[in-house]
Amino acid sequence: MTKNEIVFSKDIANKRLTVVREFDAPLKVVWQAWTDSEILDQWWAPNPYKAETKTMDFREGGLWLYCMVGPEGNRHWCRVDYKKIEPPGSITSKSSFCDEAGHITHDLPGMAWSEAFSQTGSTTTVRVELSFTTEADLETIINMGFREGFTAGLNNLDHYLSTQYQIRK
Repeated sequence: MTKNEIVFSKDIANKRLTVVREFDAPLKVVWQAWTDSEILDQWWAPNPYKAETKTMDFREGGLWLYCMVGPEGNRHWCRVDYKKIEPPGSITSKSSFCDEAGHITHDLPGMAWSEAFSQTGSTTTVRVELSFTTEADLETIINMGFREGFTAGLNNLDHYLSTQYQIRK
């Protein structure tokens, strides 16, 4: 894996996507970028979309309710239900599309997220595994542009870390 490379792998048989990305920042800084709604809103959405948090309760049993706001103001709501949190090493959650009140809609598939964070030297590696109920659900998310959108978001995070973290050093 080279610097700034994002490694995607698709395991159809096990209904899983895996994404691995390294960041040139300490683990505690990357962890905060994944767990603080004010920071998430700065990088989570792929341009020209913006993420807006309505509420975030980052704890086991808590949830993050946010929307992706498009360039014309259209809003796409999502919720993340936190299942297990082991700071600063891992987060397990369930992500679902929903309405503004957080009621899950079943028009689009949800997915289980498992995020692992590790540091080697001054580099932090984030490994994300997404699990789906069916192969069709996995393919739906891929066809919606997940790879392109998540790549853009991770690149936004890299930019945030390279500017904001450097300022705080």
